[in-house]
Amino acid sequence: MGRGTMHIFGRSRELQSLAEALTDSARGNGRLVIITGGPGSGKTQLMHEFLTTLHSADARVLTGTASTAERTRPMSLVGQLLGNAEAENAPSHHESSAVSPPTQDPHPRDPGSRAAEAAEALLHLIPETRPLVIALDDAHAMDPDSLTAVVHLLRRSRSRRVLVVCATSGHLGARHSAAHTELLRQPHRRVRLAPLSEAGVGELLAAQAGRTLPGAVSDAYHRATAGSPLLVHALLDDSAGLGPEIGPPVPGAAYRQAVLSLLHRGEAGQIRVARTLAALGTPTPAAAVAELAGTTPAGAQEAVAVLNYSGLLDGYAFRHPTAAAAVLEDMDTAARTDLHGRIAHLLYRSGAPAVEVARQLHAADLVPAPWGAGVLRAAAEQALAADDVERCTAYLGMVLRVCADQRESHALSVALARAQWRTNPAAAGPHLEPLREAALDGELSMRDTATVLRYLLWRGDTELAAKAVATLVRVQSPADAQIVAEVEFVRQWFYGVALPGKSVPAAGLDARPRPVRADTGGLAARVAALVGGEATDESAAAVAQALQGHRLDHLNLELVAMSLLAIAHADRPALAADACDGLLECAVERRATTWRALLGSIRAEIALLQGDVTTASRGALDALGTLSAQSWGVLIGLPLSTAISAYTALGSCAEAEELLKHDVPEPMFRTVFGIQYLRARGHHHLATDRPFAALGDFETCGRLLREGNPNLQKGIPWRSDLALANLRIGKARTAREWAEEQLRLPGGHSSRARAMALRLLAATCKPHRRASLLREAIDLLKACGDRYALAQAYADLSAAHYELGEYARARLVARQAAREAEACRIESPVDAHLLEDPVRPDAAEPEDGQALLSDAECRVAGLAALGYTNREISTRLHVTISTVEQHLTRVYRKLQVASRAELPSKMLEHRIPKLSDRWAETHSSAG
Repeated sequence: MGRGTMHIFGRSRELQSLAEALTDSARGNGRLVIITGGPGSGKTQLMHEFLTTLHSADARVLTGTASTAERTRPMSLVGQLLGNAEAENAPSHHESSAVSPPTQDPHPRDPGSRAAEAAEALLHLIPETRPLVIALDDAHAMDPDSLTAVVHLLRRSRSRRVLVVCATSGHLGARHSAAHTELLRQPHRRVRLAPLSEAGVGELLAAQAGRTLPGAVSDAYHRATAGSPLLVHALLDDSAGLGPEIGPPVPGAAYRQAVLSLLHRGEAGQIRVARTLAALGTPTPAAAVAELAGTTPAGAQEAVAVLNYSGLLDGYAFRHPTAAAAVLEDMDTAARTDLHGRIAHLLYRSGAPAVEVARQLHAADLVPAPWGAGVLRAAAEQALAADDVERCTAYLGMVLRVCADQRESHALSVALARAQWRTNPAAAGPHLEPLREAALDGELSMRDTATVLRYLLWRGDTELAAKAVATLVRVQSPADAQIVAEVEFVRQWFYGVALPGKSVPAAGLDARPRPVRADTGGLAARVAALVGGEATDESAAAVAQALQGHRLDHLNLELVAMSLLAIAHADRPALAADACDGLLECAVERRATTWRALLGSIRAEIALLQGDVTTASRGALDALGTLSAQSWGVLIGLPLSTAISAYTALGSCAEAEELLKHDVPEPMFRTVFGIQYLRARGHHHLATDRPFAALGDFETCGRLLREGNPNLQKGIPWRSDLALANLRIGKARTAREWAEEQLRLPGGHSSRARAMALRLLAATCKPHRRASLLREAIDLLKACGDRYALAQAYADLSAAHYELGEYARARLVARQAAREAEACRIESPVDAHLLEDPVRPDAAEPEDGQALLSDAECRVAGLAALGYTNREISTRLHVTISTVEQHLTRVYRKLQVASRAELPSKMLEHRIPKLSDRWAETHSSAG
């Protein structure tokens, strides 16, 4: 059964009534059956279904359809009936007789006599043994002469085998035609077609699908159509193009066509009311609808009743927005624009909310003076607060188009750019670019000036931004001074472009070490305390708390990004990740594409700092694809550098090489993002055996940092990068010098940067010294949570022990390196032979699998096995050296060893659970 084929569902009682009437007429009792129902209720289909059940042996059938276009043509409907009868007797003339009206009489006679003759002609068509069935569709539209003839026929056939079935529009709220009224005055049986019930719609859908569909699906079809068979079938036709399965209704072309079909079956007044309601879009009092549609309140209510019955409306609102859209699109453009304009004026006079008036003004493309601009601006602010950027920018664009005042025009341009920035910074550029000079000349408000400066920085025009800040730093207002200071802080610390001798003191935001107080105030001040002083749990938590206490649109995006990076580089990446995840979730909910892109890039960078290179690569690529390259501006270096670094760490050098083919803006290299990009490219060069190319990139990084903000150097260890490159080209002494210089830097180091320098310094030392440096690096990496670097450090330590001939100890450390590598989802950095089990002694382990050592003994033994001295163990575990010695004495006795040199092999042989599992977990978290 095709979806497009209509069949009767839920109409069995109505068909039974028609069948009973036929039985009565076959007994010589003439009958009139009037089928009434709203547009699209299935009157024609019911009549057709009934007639298809009749065989030629059952009855003789004559059909005709009235039309309002032929209402002025006398006897047009009866002419169809007689023509059809003639066609039955002369098949060769079937086509012409079926469609041609009777020939106009050259000698007009009295209409009554013509009607009587036509009725007699129809009576002569009654078969001798079968009833005559006359089916008249759209009978309410028949011409007066045909109506008179049908009434004559009915009066003359009350004892004849005649059944007349008339389908007419006669439903609640309808204005009845003269033909409909006259037919109702005749003795008749009424068949009323109500909309399909929910069960009827479910039955129809089940027949189409060949199975019973979920109740939610049939309910959705019923809600969208109110049970109108025409609309239900139209939705099914649309669903046919979506696949073999019937799912929730998705209105398409068939539905729109059905809506217009229902609409144009009504009177002109109904069409005007429907168009008015479609343009209004929200429920409106009947008096207002009547005024706009040019009718009376009673006429509007009557039209609404008809439209509800037809399944288009639910009260004073369209059941589906697609129906309203179809009705509006059916209008002439000029008429539609005029209607929206009249609605806007009416709503404004009645004191309607600005958002409702603005929607009509936008549809009419109208900004009426003097009130239109104010309404649109108010609605734009509300739209932006509701995260509807598209509507906000549309309203502001309309106001800007008619604005004649230059200062007001500048303010509108900036407001428009701020809204567009949320989703597409590139679209904001054309509005902000012409305002550069106005910002420098102080013609804008300080908030608008800050927006222009943020745009200049975003696109890399750092020198002009610095010049503007230097010009504006002398402002008097504390609020304005705070805005300027925040911009300057972002310029120095986020973009990293402060120039020696030219930087502007950021009032209230200097980066000198100072304690963080509860009343510090803004986010920028708290970040300054974190990046400028010694990072503490208190200062990091203060920044995270400030981030969580604001709405997205009340925060400076670049300052938020700077805050998250500051927390992460202060050895608290987990705290930064939690804060970033919360902000990202909010950005997604609020459809803030730019926020989502930058925060996604920051989240990928945090994952990289945690050593989760797989998550970092995926997150950076997702963020990179969220905005176009033009929208990213100089910040494109952030996701690119993260993705390149992550792919390099994963060993996916081909993917990293593809990313390096991206075009990047030249101004990017005057910012910290260009430096990070060069570092990522340099490490990729090392991974692909191009150490001299890497050396060049790292040297450029150092030069750019020295020229920019030197305070950023503790978070960007370019000296360690140079040490690594020099090691690769065989210059161990130079490498050592660079590593030592990195370690001598004043100010607090990030644990990750110091650990990297220690690893490189260890690489230039002899094995005994190397092991001590690596253990310190491991402690630092545990503190900052970089599991990728931790796996590499463990691998280095394992190699040092192996070089010293401490094979069992090397194997123990190698296993720890393998665990960390597995956690990072990377290949193990140690040789496979170090992970193999040694031959076990014959001594059996305890059957219950419990450890031989206590928790305290296990911790001491584990550190001793890794090569820590008694004093180092004492310091780490916060116990006395005497306590360490006592624990070791008991360990030696229990494991039957003579010295700490034998511990690694014994621990591997016995596989002590507390050492390999519980101790390792405690040791890691404690670090």
